Amino acid sequence: MALENRYQPLIDSANAHGVSDLQIREQDSVLYIDGVAPSEDVKTTLWEVYNQIDPDYAGGDLVLNIQVDQGNSAYDEYEVQSGDTLSKIGANYGVPWRTIYEANSELIENPNLIQIGWKLKVPKKNA
Repeated sequence: MALENRYQPLIDSANAHGVSDLQIREQDSVLYIDGVAPSEDVKTTLWEVYNQIDPDYAGGDLVLNIQVDQGNSAYDEYEVQSGDTLSKIGANYGVPWRTIYEANSELIENPNLIQIGWKLKVPKKNA
C-alpha cells in the first residue's frame, strides 16, 4: 500500500487522462501499473509524472506498462518487405519518406538501408 501511496499522482493522472483497462497491483515490493492510453501524448504525460516522482528512475519499485490504443494512434505500422524503400512506403501512405525516417530514427540509421521484417511507424496523413 505504501508504494501505491507514493505513486498516487501517477495513478490519478492515468485516471484523469482516460487510461483504460487500468490495473494496479503490488507484488514483491514492486508496483505494477498496466493500462491502455488513448494516445501517445497521454503515455508521454504519464512518464513525465513518473519522472517527477522518481527523477533518476532509480527506485526500481515500479513497472509502468502503458500501451497506446492503436485505434487512436497517430501511426500505422508497416512491415518492410523485399524491394521496399522509404520513398515507396511513403508514396503508398501519402506521406514523405523523411516523415517515416524521422518517426523511426531510433531504428533507422541510414534512410537508404532498411531491412526486411522491420516494423516501421508510418505517421498517418491527417495526424
